[in-house]
Amino acid sequence: MTLSFPDYDPRWQIRYAAMVTEAQLAVRRIKPGQRVFLGSGAAVPQLLLRALINERSRLADIEIVTLFVAGELPPLMRELSDIFTINTFFIVDSVRELIKVGKADYTPILISDVPRLFASGQLPLDVAMIQVTPPDKDGQVNLGINVDVVRSATENAHLILAQVNSHLPRTFGDSSFSIWDLDLLIPGDEALPELPPPPMDDVLARIGKHVAALVPDGATVQTGIGRVAQSVIHHLAGKKNLSIHTEMISDPILDLLQSGALSDNIDGAPEPERIVSSFALGSNRLYDAVRDNAVFRFRRTEYINDSQQISRHQRMVSINGALQVDLTGQVCVDSLGTQFYSGIGGIVDFNNGAAAAAEGRAIITVPATARKGKRSRIVAQLTPGSGVALNRGMIHYVVSEYGVAYLFGKTIQERALALISIAHPDFRVSLLKRAVKLGYVRPEVGDVDGQTWVGSRELRTSLLLENGQMLTFRSSRPTDWKAIKKMLYSLSEGTVYRRFMSHVKRFPFNRLKNFTFIDQRRDVVVVGTVFDGQNELIISIGGYNVDGPSNRAEVAFLVRDEWQGQGIGSFMMRHLANMARSAGLAGLTAETLVDNRPMQGVLNKCGFSVTSRSDGDTVHFDIDF
Repeated sequence: MTLSFPDYDPRWQIRYAAMVTEAQLAVRRIKPGQRVFLGSGAAVPQLLLRALINERSRLADIEIVTLFVAGELPPLMRELSDIFTINTFFIVDSVRELIKVGKADYTPILISDVPRLFASGQLPLDVAMIQVTPPDKDGQVNLGINVDVVRSATENAHLILAQVNSHLPRTFGDSSFSIWDLDLLIPGDEALPELPPPPMDDVLARIGKHVAALVPDGATVQTGIGRVAQSVIHHLAGKKNLSIHTEMISDPILDLLQSGALSDNIDGAPEPERIVSSFALGSNRLYDAVRDNAVFRFRRTEYINDSQQISRHQRMVSINGALQVDLTGQVCVDSLGTQFYSGIGGIVDFNNGAAAAAEGRAIITVPATARKGKRSRIVAQLTPGSGVALNRGMIHYVVSEYGVAYLFGKTIQERALALISIAHPDFRVSLLKRAVKLGYVRPEVGDVDGQTWVGSRELRTSLLLENGQMLTFRSSRPTDWKAIKKMLYSLSEGTVYRRFMSHVKRFPFNRLKNFTFIDQRRDVVVVGTVFDGQNELIISIGGYNVDGPSNRAEVAFLVRDEWQGQGIGSFMMRHLANMARSAGLAGLTAETLVDNRPMQGVLNKCGFSVTSRSDGDTVHFDIDF
């Protein structure tokens, strides 16, 4: 069934003449000392706001409560902060400087709690100034692109002043209600403020690709406010059967819709309820797209930000940005030290909802640096004064342009090493030193000074075995040491002896770190992994160490016993040889026990010129490129 709205009532100003008035007359109903809710986002009733400012000579101590204001405030608003004090639940550019100098207020709160704040009377609203569409022939008006907390404010304020704007698009969902729920109607057609899509750069693109790899087909996706989270949407175009349940939609959602990623894969058309949001903020292209379009549903905050409702979506994926993440996993989102910057918003609601969902994933994105690369956003300790929106126990995935750190259920040491691995290379050594000093990682790690652990993206490859099993090969990471230890202790005595040429019984950390703390500018260690349904299992490891004077490197590798005989060793040898050749090395060397025939066969068939000599117990190989 196709949904549609009744036609607008062309004679509404005559039909509801008793409610229609001018803006200046309407705001004269507002008295000194009252609390006024201001409609949020791009639906701020600018006509009423300007009229209110014009009444400044008779007003005092007016508190203006809002979720957030898109676009610029009227210039006089900054000069009249002694009369009009803004109290916002989320800080944006238009009020940030006022808050910084103490001329506006910020209320830190979960967005899901704001409607309760209004309904309980804890923050009673005297007046609500909102924006609505013209009424239709059934007497229904529409909140358009901002339902969020506006619906609750409208239900709980004593006096409702509504600017009627035909530029406001009519939307489906919880947007419509009776005109008789309003007190005064103020005709005022005005263009909506636009927010252009964020420009894409290399950092955003790399973060987007890492996040997209974590989003499965059939997922329900939330993206938070901010250029990083919104830019991720561009990289979801290749997915299938996605749905959107989010606070905000912006222009990138239109490209995702056009890509077919939101289709039902049956007739190619998106289903109703495929895109559910509480507000839209973007260009006129977006506003035109949502107008009278049942594909988009705008729901009130009580529904959108309800963690239990969010958790009902199978494969719920939340994607939110952070200002800072410390090495234990604490996340700051609303302040830069003691300076408030944005707001808690819905990050807690969606993080907890996604974490509780079946096959859900809660993702935090953070560019590795700030201030043009001068500061790391991944820090040993949060800047003093920073607020913790998500504590250590609530974090699952953290993504920077350098990779993905999975923290849930991990020790402090594992967390610290994982986060250092995705920090900017310029800050990794200093972060490691601080981690050792703070006791986050064991002291033995401290002597890896200068080893950057930067794995080239060229190291990543894959191998499809004849039995259909897919193996992934990538550079080793500091967080791999436990998995490598597990692998080494699983090996048979014969495999251990052939690889290490001795009967090794123990693999202490000092030995394991040689596999994980690698200066990838010089040496290479690659692990072969397979996903066992829950975890990444390391089944092979290999690499080479460069000898500077000879411009050659010694190569070695091993494969778990149950995976041997399937061509994995030969594949790793060719891969490592190609990497060494690309790095400008003259060749490789290797040593095997004289009776290690399988390894000798792999070396002899590597595809390059091979010479060998035996000294009795061992065979030495020279491989020339």
